[in-house]
Amino acid sequence: MDKQQIKFRDLGVMEYQAAWDYQEKILQENVKIKSDVYSHPSKVGADSVKYSHFPVVTSHHLLFVEHPLVYTLGKSGKKENVLLDDEGLRENDIQFFNTNRGGDITFHGPGQLVGYPILDLEKFYTDIGKYLRNLEEVIILTLGELGIKGERSAGETGVWIEPGIPGKERKICAIGVRCSRWITMHGFALNVNTDLSYFNYIIPCGIVNKQVTSLEKELGCKLDFQEVKEKVKKNFAIVFDAVIV
Repeated sequence: MDKQQIKFRDLGVMEYQAAWDYQEKILQENVKIKSDVYSHPSKVGADSVKYSHFPVVTSHHLLFVEHPLVYTLGKSGKKENVLLDDEGLRENDIQFFNTNRGGDITFHGPGQLVGYPILDLEKFYTDIGKYLRNLEEVIILTLGELGIKGERSAGETGVWIEPGIPGKERKICAIGVRCSRWITMHGFALNVNTDLSYFNYIIPCGIVNKQVTSLEKELGCKLDFQEVKEKVKKNFAIVFDAVIV
């Protein structure tokens, strides 16, 4: 079977709302395609309502972006995990958004690599848990290439360093997704050269008494941001057994 093709685009620095709108546009286009196919299978020559029998019609995308200062709250999150009030957010020039992704509160800002995969999981597997583990695996492989042992923490989505050592566990990559008709959006946020002081104004991911870290902090130097992007992109293709174009 031919590998799935994933269209890659580096959005550079983009406001959170603009990137969200762009993701939503792609997701809704794919959802409409699938809805039309399900509703009118005869139009595409399908003799079954099983999607895997239909022609390849949806598209996969991987977006990279850096956001200006922003806190985003997942649909199951608690606003009290933001330790600044509205005035404090304005004074620090930090935007805030309630979102429709999973997870709690997180921070995006310069020096952080945000990845938004928009995939039709029905062309890979219909298992959100496996999808989240694979996103983690992309980051774990990338960290390994840089000499850092990234790990999973039981019951806590994301990638951690020393998660099993009380007092030393620290999160380096947050993950939160949305899925509609098996089309994904939102994704992961890897702290590369991120200013970690902004995490002091929130309870990251709603998890108390655990630290946040970055590649820069772990390695003691700023990293070539483009080089990190290329490693993540390469490992994404490996983990998802896909071709990125």
